[in-house]
Amino acid sequence: MSGKPKSHHRAVGAAPALNPFRGADVGPAIRLSITRLTPLYQARNPVMFVVFVGSIVTTAIFALTLIWPNSPLAGGQGAGFVGWITFWLWFTLIFANFAEAIAEGKGRAQADSLKKARRDVSAKQLTRADDRKSFKTVAANSLRKGDLVLIEAGDFVPSDGQVIEGIASIDESAVTGESAPVIRESGGDRDAVTGGTRVLSDWVVVRVTSDPGESFLDRMIGLVESAKRQKTPNEIALSILLAAMTIIFLLVSATLLPFSAFSVTRAGSGTVITVTVLIALLVCLIPTTIGGLLSAIGISGMQRLIGANVIATSGRAVEAAGDVNVLLLDKTGTITFGNRQAVEFFAAPGVTRQQLAEAAELASLADETPEGRSIVVLARRLFGLPERTAKDVEANFIPFSAEQRISGVVIRERHIMKGASDAIARLVAMKGGAFPPDTAREIDDIARKGGTPLVVAEGPQVLGVVYLKDIVKPDIKARLADLRKMGIKSVMITGDNPLTAAAIASEAGVDDFIAEATPETKLKYIRRMQEGGELVAMVGDGTNDAPALAQSDVAVAMNSGTQAAKEAGNMVDLDSDPTKLIEIVEIGKQLLMTRGALTTFSIANDLAKYFAIIPAAFAGTYPALGALNLMGLASPESAILSAVIFNALVIIALVPLALRGVKYRAESAERLLTRNVLIYGLGGVVTPFIGIKLIDLALSATGLA
Repeated sequence: MSGKPKSHHRAVGAAPALNPFRGADVGPAIRLSITRLTPLYQARNPVMFVVFVGSIVTTAIFALTLIWPNSPLAGGQGAGFVGWITFWLWFTLIFANFAEAIAEGKGRAQADSLKKARRDVSAKQLTRADDRKSFKTVAANSLRKGDLVLIEAGDFVPSDGQVIEGIASIDESAVTGESAPVIRESGGDRDAVTGGTRVLSDWVVVRVTSDPGESFLDRMIGLVESAKRQKTPNEIALSILLAAMTIIFLLVSATLLPFSAFSVTRAGSGTVITVTVLIALLVCLIPTTIGGLLSAIGISGMQRLIGANVIATSGRAVEAAGDVNVLLLDKTGTITFGNRQAVEFFAAPGVTRQQLAEAAELASLADETPEGRSIVVLARRLFGLPERTAKDVEANFIPFSAEQRISGVVIRERHIMKGASDAIARLVAMKGGAFPPDTAREIDDIARKGGTPLVVAEGPQVLGVVYLKDIVKPDIKARLADLRKMGIKSVMITGDNPLTAAAIASEAGVDDFIAEATPETKLKYIRRMQEGGELVAMVGDGTNDAPALAQSDVAVAMNSGTQAAKEAGNMVDLDSDPTKLIEIVEIGKQLLMTRGALTTFSIANDLAKYFAIIPAAFAGTYPALGALNLMGLASPESAILSAVIFNALVIIALVPLALRGVKYRAESAERLLTRNVLIYGLGGVVTPFIGIKLIDLALSATGLA
């Protein structure tokens, strides 16, 4: 009754590849891009603020040139040239805003879908804690933390809470998007319910754990409304770097005008560089590409996480996921399927395997556990036993007892029992039988392999052993190998004994394991790793996981888990899929890769534009610089205008990549760095030469410059 939906492992960054604008309305994004052309908003981004101020200055010069064509500020350049420079500077600003607006629009669309799950419903508030029939109907928004409510089949859960009585099947599709219902019950790690979900069957009594406006759904809505996203430390550091580069180029550009005037005065010939050209030069040299896309990259990284049905309570956690190098994984449900399966029958001396299988099948007909059902399936598959149910057999079934650790069946004179080896050994001894040494050795061998031996006996005779095995997920070894390529150490956590844990760890391919794990053991391990400079990620769903989750750098709590686990974590997986942790790490790394790749492209791109625009900008002051016009640009005006147009268009071209993210590959940091330098570094150098030349040819052909 885990209620876990099936895992959906997406290729990170692949899903939105066909249409990165899906989920956002382009029209409102364009309108928002224009309305954000205000000093207060643009001041949040130093790079784009410089472009904004430059656009205002060139607009003023353009207006003055229309009125006074021979104005000294025009420097002999016509109003048409100044007007085109002005137009493309504003265009650059609009599309820098557009990238962020599109990303935020996708977040608001997701928030709107979540708001549909937030309903104004009535609630059955209990007036007596010990009587679920004594309740009064109240509005859900009047409930306070600690109130008790009765929720029956067909009712919506009025608020976040903890099941303290009962068991129910709940439809959480309004929150998670998964159609499969889940089970919530009291007294375990599956006792948390979320406001806005609906009870499908039975009933539960829930203790409310949040006040109005503080529910999990309210927090989710706030988190996915991306405009409220806080910058992460790495993003702040990059912003500081970009601001520093902008200030340096601003100071350099500010000195060029007096330097040009001095040179012309001293030489007695040439023309002084104009303010318009200086602004164009400054805008082309500062890192406008990454400056215009930085916010969109960060927001889209969080949207990809939300697309994987994971809500991060901080942007820092998303980024930390990209730097994780130790991953703690639960054995049950993450590395293994969580249910032991029968895989082989080992008969005792003097007993055939078919006799053992028939007895084990009879003893398991009424056993509805996954282990019991697997014994029935294996026996019928290997020996062709007839299909039958517990009702078809005239027998008394003995249910499993946690105290005795055995179960079985009584059919007339036949007493068939199955259970733990020591329990069956005591039972056989009481009936005067003996435990075969060969069977004892078989039990030890199964234990060494990490399996669970289930002994079957009839009366005083031991018939043999059923080999129950934790089935390792077929894809987990390959995924862990991918993590190893990225330099991430995988650690399996299990309550099993060291022998069993070692066998499962070897089969799954984990790098290390923690056996007989307790909350204290997990916490000590995480602290030891962090003291050594490692960043640790962990997944958990129980109250006993809360200390370790709180200590971890990336802590993913299951939505189906306890309130304590969700409050301790910095991410919540709405699908409650423990393997999602691997996908979260991939998304985090993709976010860092995208930012690094576009930063590399932007800086390389600026260097290339430098060689294209500097000779043209100073050709009037130093005619000899014309020899450096290696691209053969038509004129200084055409070179400058071409560079400004290219500077604007390249932002538009990179918006889909910023929203979609650089394609993720499970490789080491060194290989990723090499690839980024080759693709985005060299690409950033080569692209401007090609782009500026093509634009220059187009301007010359149309007579615009």
